[in-house]
Amino acid sequence: MRKYFGTDGIRGKANNGTLTADLALRVGMAAGLMFMRGEHRHRVLIGKDTRLSGYMIEQAMTAGFLSVGLDVFLVGPMPTPAVAMLTRSMRCDLGVMISASHNPYDDNGIKLFGPDGYKLSDEVELEIEALLEADLHKRLAKSADLGRATRIEGVQARYVEFAKRTLLRNLELNGLRIVVDTANGAAYKVAGDALWELGAEVIRIGDEPNGFNINRDCGSTEPDALSAKVREMRADIGIALDGDADRVTIVDEKGHIVDGDQLMAVIADSFHHDGRLTKPGIVATVMSNLGLERYLGGLGLTLERTAVGDRYVLECMREHGYNVGGEQSGHIILADHATTGDGLLAALQLLDVVVRSGKRVSEICHKFEPLPQVLKNVRYASGKPLENALVLAAIQDAKQRLGNDGRLVIRPSGTEPVIRVMAEGDDRDLIEAVVDDVIDAVAKVAVAA
Repeated sequence: MRKYFGTDGIRGKANNGTLTADLALRVGMAAGLMFMRGEHRHRVLIGKDTRLSGYMIEQAMTAGFLSVGLDVFLVGPMPTPAVAMLTRSMRCDLGVMISASHNPYDDNGIKLFGPDGYKLSDEVELEIEALLEADLHKRLAKSADLGRATRIEGVQARYVEFAKRTLLRNLELNGLRIVVDTANGAAYKVAGDALWELGAEVIRIGDEPNGFNINRDCGSTEPDALSAKVREMRADIGIALDGDADRVTIVDEKGHIVDGDQLMAVIADSFHHDGRLTKPGIVATVMSNLGLERYLGGLGLTLERTAVGDRYVLECMREHGYNVGGEQSGHIILADHATTGDGLLAALQLLDVVVRSGKRVSEICHKFEPLPQVLKNVRYASGKPLENALVLAAIQDAKQRLGNDGRLVIRPSGTEPVIRVMAEGDDRDLIEAVVDDVIDAVAKVAVAA
């Protein structure tokens, strides 16, 4: 059982719950010791988003790493994918991103990357957890072996150049008016800079972080402000990133929101046409719409499904050799270029299609008609309601009623005592009925518990 690590690193309320300065210090010590491999001078790179608590966690982790003998490179506010890229390119032994992604400012988190730029495996995270509970004082570095901390300048320009190089060298965005919303988060400088350097007219919103306003009424999870701005400015496209810029939401020229499923369809079609898919298919989670699966099938492509979470998508991609994957929420992973989701890179691939086709975003990003999808949650008190005979019978009945024309996905939340029930199919009345029946069964068990 995990005590600290969840599906995406360590996350919690900053300084008033799980994520304290003391924990951050110990994570620095434990992770540093885990990656002290070999006789060379060991290095760790630390990036963060714009939350107020980032200063506290950054300094505490720095102290932890220095105390066990690692040198620390501090790069300040940078997107999660940039930290992963820089960890690898600067030959660091470990990378750290301090962020709670799309959560509000008073949450924060710690994501760890290995020297290859990939998030750590469950096994390594469990080893770090074991060290967190151990007495590490005897393993501290001697006075002469303490690490040094250095703030690195110019890394934002390195990431901008990296992002631009993922496109064809002669591709320009001249003539495109783009609204970019960076959620007052980690990409508040680099995203707009990259688009401007490619020739676009860039209108920036959500680019004035103050420590408290990250993701507040802005960004990929709150795209209403972006939609309004696109209509106001008569822009060609709107791009919204979340707080750490590893996910993206697109808004077309009409102000309509485009989800990750449609974006994956566009990228899959483009890569397939250009012969860039390493395998005839892509990877997505069980939450992606059945319409995406049917659309890909029409292209002769498959959709490999995983559990919810970009880490599971990436694990499947690496294991089976896929180079495109993602989530409906906008985590898009392009394995030819990145080791994690990258909202800016995904948006650039869409812009590549826009420029080369000469079509509007609304035309390009409507690859399929999504099937009706219903998602409901039910809270339970304790126990394992999904193992109850009444609930199992309701689930089996729901699957039989849906047959081959729909899907039923039932999963417990990883962070709270909630069961999520999702169904989709051609008949909305039917899917609403089967979801309600399963929800009712779980609710009865929850009350009984």
